[in-house]
Amino acid sequence: MIDKIIYGIDQLNRMVGHAFAWCIIILTFGTSYEVFVRYALNDPTSWAFDMSYLMYGALFFMAGAYTLSRNGHVRGDFIYRMWRPRTQAIVELVLYALFFYPGVLALVYAGWGYGAEAFRIREVSSNSPIGIPIWHLKMLIPFGAALLALQGLAEVLRCISCIRENRWPPRLHDVEETETVLMHATETKAEGAK
Repeated sequence: MIDKIIYGIDQLNRMVGHAFAWCIIILTFGTSYEVFVRYALNDPTSWAFDMSYLMYGALFFMAGAYTLSRNGHVRGDFIYRMWRPRTQAIVELVLYALFFYPGVLALVYAGWGYGAEAFRIREVSSNSPIGIPIWHLKMLIPFGAALLALQGLAEVLRCISCIRENRWPPRLHDVEETETVLMHATETKAEGAK
């Protein structure tokens, strides 16, 4: 049952992470267009700055849970990696209770008020002469934090499972670091040469 819950939460955050990853493409094309029209045509846009922080903000808010589901957040693990899995899980469980959940739940609570107020007044950007709406970005704050809290539940369940079995449950893998891919390719090539 625990594995099904973990898998379901991981799948949800994978779908959200993949959907919001498209913000990078939009951000890249929008910024490239702005650079071209600004420097080649000497005709800058009035919307490029707002578009860039809207896209980056949306990506940042909505990718946190995805990154946590892939164990991709920065960690000082020079000591942690030498511990047995059960010890790692106990320490992580304590840290989730002491630091993660108070911060994330405060973000959900404060973000909801912040987003709701922006929605109520239909807030627009003060950085742009055309007044691009930004209330929808501010509404992403509580939703991104809620997804992060939900992924935190999956991580807590992973810790409980690891404490019981002294091994970490498997994670979904859909991307790998380039270094890992190159290392595997080199190992495969070396085995093929034998």
